[in-house]
Amino acid sequence: MEINLIKTLKSTSIPKNIPHPFLLLPLFPYLRLPMERQKIPTGDGSSTIFLPELNECYHSRFGAVTESMHVFIHAGFDLAITGKDKISLFEMGSGTGLNIWLTCCSAIKKGISVDYTALEPFPPDPDEILSLNYTKESEPGEKKVFEEILHAPSNIKTQICKGFTLHKISQTLEKVSLKEHYFDLVYFDAFGPEVQPELWTPELFGMIGKSMKPEGILVTYSAKGTVKQALRNSGFRIERLPGPPGKRHMVRGIKQSSD
Repeated sequence: MEINLIKTLKSTSIPKNIPHPFLLLPLFPYLRLPMERQKIPTGDGSSTIFLPELNECYHSRFGAVTESMHVFIHAGFDLAITGKDKISLFEMGSGTGLNIWLTCCSAIKKGISVDYTALEPFPPDPDEILSLNYTKESEPGEKKVFEEILHAPSNIKTQICKGFTLHKISQTLEKVSLKEHYFDLVYFDAFGPEVQPELWTPELFGMIGKSMKPEGILVTYSAKGTVKQALRNSGFRIERLPGPPGKRHMVRGIKQSSD
């Protein structure tokens, strides 16, 4: 059985002639609009994209790679692979592909097979991403993997390297269906709840939760009270963890069995 993420979401009161942003543009800051985009350096030497009109960055100013390693790899991937040789992973808002690449590199080193599904309807241009210096201190093989990820086609499953398959989804959420009880791990990396409140709701977390295995793991950088409560209301057990540089805390949610 599959889950349509949009079916149970409540509509909001907006003018009829304006499309609901969740239905039309679930990751609307990534849309190619005439919006100013600035490449800014971060604390670890990598760069990120800053959108002044939204006052929002794709990654932390304190270190783009450092944040992703802390939140998604160390707090998520490393725990999810315990006792396993293969996992399935869903990312909500894959943006620049940084988390995909870091996960692939980690999986190769640890001998883990990964089935990775990444939702991002409006990714940045690959040339813009390559200018962010994510791979500047990496081995040539890791740089090649990053380029393979950036140029992988959307909406079909692609083998990036042995043991790592990637399914990029470039559709909006109302067209997405996820298998029930399928994912071991979820990276929730949409823009923050102040910018995209429609993505941080109990309804959405509940739909994602149904796609996860019991005791599956969800990690996110946001530790806002409303986010933690939305996750609790959706059947997750919450763990507040130390955050990456520049943030006091982050959140890890464990999907509790519905039995």
